[in-house]
Amino acid sequence: MLSLDHLALSAGTLEAGVAMVEDRLGVRLAPGGRHAAMGTHNRLLRLGPGFYLEVIAIDPEAPAPGRPRWFDLDRFAGPPRLTNWIARCDDLEAALARAPTGSGRPMDLARGDLRWRMAVPEDGRLPFDGLFPALIDWQGAAHPAGLLPETGCRLAALELHHPRAEALRLALRGLIDDPRIAVHQAPLPALRALIDTPSGRRALE
Repeated sequence: MLSLDHLALSAGTLEAGVAMVEDRLGVRLAPGGRHAAMGTHNRLLRLGPGFYLEVIAIDPEAPAPGRPRWFDLDRFAGPPRLTNWIARCDDLEAALARAPTGSGRPMDLARGDLRWRMAVPEDGRLPFDGLFPALIDWQGAAHPAGLLPETGCRLAALELHHPRAEALRLALRGLIDDPRIAVHQAPLPALRALIDTPSGRRALE
């Protein structure tokens, strides 16, 4: 069974993404780091025990990774927006066996003291226009949320809007059961998170 691990908000530059989130939520993001294997960098926000928000962008100082970046960042354009959600599992191969075709191949990754395995699609694009979750398996007890300062922010709801909503529901059925996640029929794919902050409920999309 999968569980919510974190949300990914993509941006053309890390600075633009951080500014948007801090303005929208009224809290400060914590430092993150660099991902050498993907040529990306991030900043983070704790959203509760074992759960966080990641603002991610291509690192202009990093060499190109020689393969498509995760979260389809090579094709990202426009203002910062929520693009992906990531689900945690204890057995990555078993989760992939039940996931739709194109959910990715396992990669061993690291940042500082953090170690994890993640399924990354060959073309960088996750199924259902990115609305099927990226699958992650943390190695060891260290997890980013446990290293982040408390902000008083919590995820209230995660809305998945897609023109093939019923097919997405079927793909998720039996894999994750979280009352905060809802799949909605919509003409265009979109991801929307409702977050309770010290200043009230805010939306990221």
